[in-house]
Amino acid sequence: MPAHRAPTAERPARSSVSRRRFLGYVIAAPTLVVAAEMGRQAAFGAPEAAAAAVPSPPLPADVYDLLDALRDATRPTANLIRIEVNRDGTVSFALPRSDNGQGIITSTQMIIAEEMNLDPDQVIVTLADARPELVFNQLTGGSSTTFTTYTPIRVAAALAQGRLLDAASRELDQDKAVLTSRTGLILGQNGEELPFGELTEAAASPVNETVDVVLKPREEFTVIGKPRTKSDARAMVTGKKQFATDLQIPDALPTVICRGPNLNSAPQGVNNIDEVRNMPGVTDVEQVPTGVAVRAATYGQAIEAVNALDVDWDGGTVEGENDESVLAKLREGELPLAVPSLVGETVEGDFTFYFRSNSSLETNSAIADVRDGSAEIWGPAKNPIAAQAEIAKKLGIAQNAVTFHVLEGGGSFGRKLFFDAAEEAAQVSQAMGKPVKLMWTRSDDSRQGRVHPMATTRVRAQVSGDTVSSFEIRHTSVSTELNPGFGEAITAAATKAPLGNLTVSQSIYVTTQANPYNVGVATSLLNEVDMRFNTCSMRNIYSPDTATARELMIDQVAAKLGKDPYEFRSEFVKLDRYKKVVDRAAEEADWGRSMEEGTAQGIAIHQEYKGIACAVVELDCRPETVNRQIRSARTGPRVTKVTYVVDVGLIINPRGLEAQMMGGINDGIAMTLTSSLHLDDGHFVEASWDNYFYTRQWNTPPEMNVVLIDDSEAPEPGGAGEFGVAATCGAIACAYARATGKVPEYFPILHKEPLPFEPYPTVPPVPPSPTNGLDFAS
Repeated sequence: MPAHRAPTAERPARSSVSRRRFLGYVIAAPTLVVAAEMGRQAAFGAPEAAAAAVPSPPLPADVYDLLDALRDATRPTANLIRIEVNRDGTVSFALPRSDNGQGIITSTQMIIAEEMNLDPDQVIVTLADARPELVFNQLTGGSSTTFTTYTPIRVAAALAQGRLLDAASRELDQDKAVLTSRTGLILGQNGEELPFGELTEAAASPVNETVDVVLKPREEFTVIGKPRTKSDARAMVTGKKQFATDLQIPDALPTVICRGPNLNSAPQGVNNIDEVRNMPGVTDVEQVPTGVAVRAATYGQAIEAVNALDVDWDGGTVEGENDESVLAKLREGELPLAVPSLVGETVEGDFTFYFRSNSSLETNSAIADVRDGSAEIWGPAKNPIAAQAEIAKKLGIAQNAVTFHVLEGGGSFGRKLFFDAAEEAAQVSQAMGKPVKLMWTRSDDSRQGRVHPMATTRVRAQVSGDTVSSFEIRHTSVSTELNPGFGEAITAAATKAPLGNLTVSQSIYVTTQANPYNVGVATSLLNEVDMRFNTCSMRNIYSPDTATARELMIDQVAAKLGKDPYEFRSEFVKLDRYKKVVDRAAEEADWGRSMEEGTAQGIAIHQEYKGIACAVVELDCRPETVNRQIRSARTGPRVTKVTYVVDVGLIINPRGLEAQMMGGINDGIAMTLTSSLHLDDGHFVEASWDNYFYTRQWNTPPEMNVVLIDDSEAPEPGGAGEFGVAATCGAIACAYARATGKVPEYFPILHKEPLPFEPYPTVPPVPPSPTNGLDFAS
């Protein structure tokens, strides 16, 4: 594992949190049940502008960003999210979000525990089933969970605490002001102790009530801001944690789908279906829209049957296409750069970003039982309401006839905003009339799954004297599919954004793409080319690409002005808050230290999710490193050190935030250096993780220093789940240019290197499992 220093938190003594009042509800119930109304939140306050450089006009994301849109969409149904105090003294909360390893169950426990003076272990947080009445308030995406739920959860928890104190006041005949609470007990002034569980009925209400609530001031926090290990960590490392395919649903047998040779190939008929139905362990074989499904006693038997099928296929949706043909179509769709080269010097860059796989550790999996006009689904889902509606539509039944149980997932990074496995499982179960436990194989995920779209980013900057007069970004992408997985809440709130009434993609682009620098007139525009690929709002969506291009060109602009890359950033960032982060990163990383030939430092910043991040990396491009030989592997340049300084506002769980940054850093290394898909004649060549080169142990930085800054001017948390990616990508690209003297023009940098493996065939669809692992064990 890479060495890293513990995260630090700079916490100024003063608090900017006012004792604002909120509205809460006591819900009619036999025990105490509370909910919150989410009013308009106070702004973070007017930020202080950096002193140097000519200010740039704000981009739309500076005024109203994706987090604002998502939170506005949740406001009308915030009062439907409820906390319950149980008779055993625990507190229960069904979180209407999806935890796929990012740790939001743990952070939610901490938020409730803070407001109710509990130990987080006394808070039971589960994932809510699909609840259509929540409308847009059950979407997990855009690093928005904590930002959108922080205040309503606190309001509900504070209301529960207040009601328990009221009940104890009556019981003890003591003034509420003299009572305190600690770890599930109300304490009287004479040492009396009343457990929450004994008060929950007395604190309940037979009718709905509206109550004013005052939240705990930040200076009194004892749980929030303290490092805490994820609540499921022990279960994960001991193998006790259960995922979709671990569940034992009666009669739900392993099921695998035989898929075609090209992307989205559809079956046109099966030539040996009866023969395959008679194979050992096979119970059912049925043709479905996306392939031919096999249900068997074991997954091994299902895979053997899948590989034995003889199926006629159509050519798929991108028959005959390859990397070069897709790039040509993107070039045709590129928007012009508008500012002419009239005064001063022009700096331009043109960059290509190839397809990247959005396959998570847990392949797409779901269980479905569709019988007698109803359906019950189990699976991870980041938008289960949309999943429920689409499944009902595909099955021809009412939405309320579909029950969707949201399970914890094994990774997502945007992938589980889409519910392909759940939809397929439902269709297969309906066709077979039996419960199924569907699992995508790794080759399904790689060749037929969702991808980060191929794109180009072009940048033009005008340098006049000692200032930058304009900075244009034009991003052209294979269309990023966002509906129904991500789109409903965006379309609902998009009209509130500057330049409203945009498409979903345009709305997400303009609410995420900001420029942190004072570079004159700054513009950033998107155009997308629809080519029928299975794309996805993969982690950080557009920003890894646009930030890489922007930061490379910032280095070039700095050179034109005769400035060091760090010095330019420190001088030209828009806000003092940004400058603080940049300066801290340079200090922590010992920016400018002497480096061996063929190695270099790179620096980059990124503004998003109500926060700012700065990465400084050290990259080794020396021949002896680049040409390392590892069996069937990509090696190439190696990141040897990463310093990552991030300010996301109020930090709930420093340990969880650090882990998110470390994961994002490794994503950035992969995206920039090694991991991509190669399109050839309508299909992707990579068919498993053994030939898709995500960051491996030999490319993980030996030294990693994550520094967390808690900014008291941000009274609530921003987004964190994706915030480690974009700045890392930019810093690596800049380090590569400085180490080699050549600005990279495509990413990942090793995409055009010869493949270090023999591609698996497309028929049969599931590659054989290796049997010689012990030969390579050391």
